[in-house]
Amino acid sequence: VAHEPMLLLALTDFVANSAAFTYFTAGALHRNISSDMIPRRFPLQLKTKSMEVFAPQLQKYYPDHPMELHLSARKQPLFSCRPDALHGALFSSAEAFVVLPNATRVPAFLLNIDANVTGKPTISRNRLGGTVSLKGMGACPMPGSRGLSVPQVKRLENLLKFSLWLFGVPWANSECCPHPVP
Repeated sequence: VAHEPMLLLALTDFVANSAAFTYFTAGALHRNISSDMIPRRFPLQLKTKSMEVFAPQLQKYYPDHPMELHLSARKQPLFSCRPDALHGALFSSAEAFVVLPNATRVPAFLLNIDANVTGKPTISRNRLGGTVSLKGMGACPMPGSRGLSVPQVKRLENLLKFSLWLFGVPWANSECCPHPVP
């Protein structure tokens, strides 16, 4: 009789949401992205020149200055555990800053970005892994967005979706790389 390896993993909504609450209240769901962290091959860099199509006034007032993006959870993520996958609703904000030569940061725009993601565990050849997929995402400007119009936000939202599909989801999947099952 051949023995197949088996892994029993139990995760409840309570455990997943308790972990999300802990990370959120500890302030761990925050990430700053600077212009030097963006891959050179990516078509849009964190520079005012690249953002000109979304916010023309940035290039006008701050020609070719680097920018920073501050991403943070504005509410606790919510998770739902199902037999086939872990579903999550993420509620974040993205605040962009122009970085001046004296290192002063000037607020450029602020967006709320909400996303629905699904993570599925996988077992292949005695290795535990997983895949992540983006099920939906939306962005809306917040007060203080400094002149981002609805069409500009829509273009920026489409670019963010494209970026997540091109870079974010593959990165998340590489982080979920298979690990040996004992």
